[in-house]
Amino acid sequence: MTRQPFVDLGAQYREVRDELLPEVERLLAAGAFVGGEPVTRFETAFAAYCGAPHAIGVANGTDALHLALRALGVAPGDDVVTVPNTFVATAEAIVQAGARPVLLDVRPDTLLMDVAALDAVATSRTRAIVPVHLYGCLADVEGLERWCAARGVALLEDAAQAHGAARGGRRAGAFGDAAAFSFYPAKNLGAAGEAGAVVTRRADVAQRVARLRDHGQSARYHHDLVGYNSRLDALQAAVLAVKLRRLDAWNARRRALAALYRERLAKVPGVELTAAPADAESHVYHLFVIRVAHRERLRAGLTARGIDTGLHYPVPIHLQRGWQHLGYGPGDFPVAEAAADAVLSLPIYPHMSENAVHRVCDAIEACG
Repeated sequence: MTRQPFVDLGAQYREVRDELLPEVERLLAAGAFVGGEPVTRFETAFAAYCGAPHAIGVANGTDALHLALRALGVAPGDDVVTVPNTFVATAEAIVQAGARPVLLDVRPDTLLMDVAALDAVATSRTRAIVPVHLYGCLADVEGLERWCAARGVALLEDAAQAHGAARGGRRAGAFGDAAAFSFYPAKNLGAAGEAGAVVTRRADVAQRVARLRDHGQSARYHHDLVGYNSRLDALQAAVLAVKLRRLDAWNARRRALAALYRERLAKVPGVELTAAPADAESHVYHLFVIRVAHRERLRAGLTARGIDTGLHYPVPIHLQRGWQHLGYGPGDFPVAEAAADAVLSLPIYPHMSENAVHRVCDAIEACG
């Protein structure tokens, strides 16, 4: 039986190998491992790609969130609103900045932040909003921008899954005050290890993140802030620069595969799809997720047929043992909790074939 992987990074590497290896060899021969031209070159290219004047490379996506919050002035005593159906790093970064995560249930059609519900949780302590562009789909960024601007609240996009997603000619990273990206290897734009970036239109935020990532330095041995060691490796920057040139084509391929999935699964009994975005470019399908009541049975059936799947995320933040101090409990966020019990991520990646999508869909139909 031929196995269908959930993601195939080997196929991606084979596409970029001839261009990537000379770049890596050049850096290894030069002994240029930290900072320098490769990092600056990638930062410039990624900022331009996102349509923002500044991109600051950091060590990983969690640091991107944390340092962006710090640079936006989030401090102890502040509240930051986000959603419960995300990777725990979103909430971790808020706590690392000294603030309290305030959770808000999501829309049932998209599983994204519900702007209309923000007034119910906002208080005088609310300093920032962190919407998550879950699965690669932009949240209602225009509505969030208006809400935040009217109240003087910072808007930080968690764009860890949304590289290249766009609406109205603006890409993720160009909305609000700042955006945090992860370049974990399996992302739409992935490094050969850990890496991240903060993208912002604000020069003051960019300058502060740049100092925070490098021990608070404004110049060598001049430390204006208590900072962190969160520099982007030159090797990772070189890898990302090569892959960035292919990101639009890879995202287009993801959209095509997702359209085929939607066509095949739209009428399969028991399978629920998230709403298709009105603007196709606003979704880059980092993940293709379905909701099924019999998830474990279906997952076991697919595994038996050689098809790998994923779970993103089966336990919402407020039900994690390490996060009980937030004071939430079962039933507080019914949409997120129902989704956590039902979501199943299917294989999707740029080098996947249409026949592979048909095989996955055939198997879902066969499993009942």
